Amino acid sequence: MTEQIIENYKTDTLEAFRNYKKLAERAIEQVSDDEFFTAIDAEANSIAVIVKHIGGNLRSRWTDFLTADGEKADRFRDSEFVAESDTRESLDALWETGWNVLFGTLESLEIADFGKTVKIRGEDFSVVKAINRSITHTAYHVGQITFLAKHFRSSDWKTLSVPRGQSGEFNAYLAENKGKTHYLEATREFTKEKSKE
Repeated sequence: MTEQIIENYKTDTLEAFRNYKKLAERAIEQVSDDEFFTAIDAEANSIAVIVKHIGGNLRSRWTDFLTADGEKADRFRDSEFVAESDTRESLDALWETGWNVLFGTLESLEIADFGKTVKIRGEDFSVVKAINRSITHTAYHVGQITFLAKHFRSSDWKTLSVPRGQSGEFNAYLAENKGKTHYLEATREFTKEKSKE
């Protein structure tokens, strides 16, 4: 029973991370290069900076996850909050690197690994606590990306969720298409169908 619970947790965590990545990328694809690099005020981070930070954080935390401190010596966190010399392409590569390390490591974890302890900045974390910490941190920043992209797109925003005022119709759509598509795909397909009407 315990093994099944761990397998379910691992499967659910992988799915959640994949969903957050997909949400962020669907938001990012809606913004121009100028918007990608624009901070909305002096204290705000641009989408570019958030992408850089997530990529750097995931690479650091998930490289040698079980054997090395999650804050790697070659990570310069402060530099993740400066994107003036970066390009959209270079940041996309960093983003993909971070996610690839995450997925490769998480997929490779065995049942016994979930009972181990890892370190982040010298502090001990259970593997489960470290995973939960990573997913909540990532979700926090994906929310920021989505907010900024929606701000820039304004009335041209293509929703990533159920369109306003259409919950009942969407629920009916889901019932009709049960098991045929993933929730995120269903919202996209539903929105496309509604836009054709």
